[in-house]
Amino acid sequence: MRLSAQTLNEALQKKLAPVYFLSGDEPLQLGEAADAVRKTARQAGFTEREVITVDAHFGWHTLAEAAGALSIFADKKIIDLRIPDGKLGNDGSKALQAYCEHPPSDTLLLISTAKIATTSLKSRWFEALDKCGVVVQIWPLDGKELVQWLQQRAARRGLSIEIDGIKLLASKIEGNLLAAAQEIEKLFVLQGDQLITAQVVAEVVADSARYDVFKLIDAVLVGRVNRLLKILHGLQDEGIAAPIVLWGLTRETRLLLSIQSQLKQGLPKEQVFRNHQLWDKRKSLINDALARLNRKQLFEVLVLSATADQQIKGQQRGDPWETLLHICLLFTAPLV
Repeated sequence: MRLSAQTLNEALQKKLAPVYFLSGDEPLQLGEAADAVRKTARQAGFTEREVITVDAHFGWHTLAEAAGALSIFADKKIIDLRIPDGKLGNDGSKALQAYCEHPPSDTLLLISTAKIATTSLKSRWFEALDKCGVVVQIWPLDGKELVQWLQQRAARRGLSIEIDGIKLLASKIEGNLLAAAQEIEKLFVLQGDQLITAQVVAEVVADSARYDVFKLIDAVLVGRVNRLLKILHGLQDEGIAAPIVLWGLTRETRLLLSIQSQLKQGLPKEQVFRNHQLWDKRKSLINDALARLNRKQLFEVLVLSATADQQIKGQQRGDPWETLLHICLLFTAPLV
């Protein structure tokens, strides 16, 4: 059965299929679709999860072994199969066809892959998946579809944005849904649940263009004190809201903690980076931070972030910008 990314959630509430095949080059939609399947499966008792990544050293016998292995910790499990390049080859085609012929009742197979070739849509393995489970092909959004997606995204976050503001946002992010999600989060932090006009959207996006909070994050990750001081003072002088800066710093802290946790579990670093949808430039920045910071230091950042949050809300004495500076400097400390 073929579904769109927009209809997947509704279908998940009705019945779980034994196999889900998610394909596309739009990372936010692809990641959130996979999250939705995993969440629903966990609620249905599929509490164990095995992640398998197809790479140069992968053998397709691994899929059959994972499907046949008895679960130690749970009665039901998810096999999270990831195919970064979207290519199965002969062995992959045969393995998926064999799996779909007799899918285990105690296992849910979730396949996430890049965009597949048009010729694959007529292949036997694709037809087997389509017959056995659910196929979701994810496409970049533009025009009316992008506007509708932005409206729905804002509504889920509790935002009310004028239609002209939505259209302006669509023109600014140029189809980059990750950037759109960040802008909506920024609007929520700044405006809350009040009606947001096109003028407000224009001002927020313009501020982001002049002094980018994400450039501050880059400087913090590599520990460049002089650069982060310059950017932080620039953000303050331009009147950028302190909650936006705090949001960026805490989001990055939680990302680093999540990566450290998966690395501690023994997962390969490249697989962990793929799990967190990090592109090449970001990998280098994250590596610098991981080499310098441990979990204790990152938890200290979160504790200080809570202080900054209370200062911003007027619930604690002190200058939040001084606390934000302290947080940034904590990131530059050597590993202890």
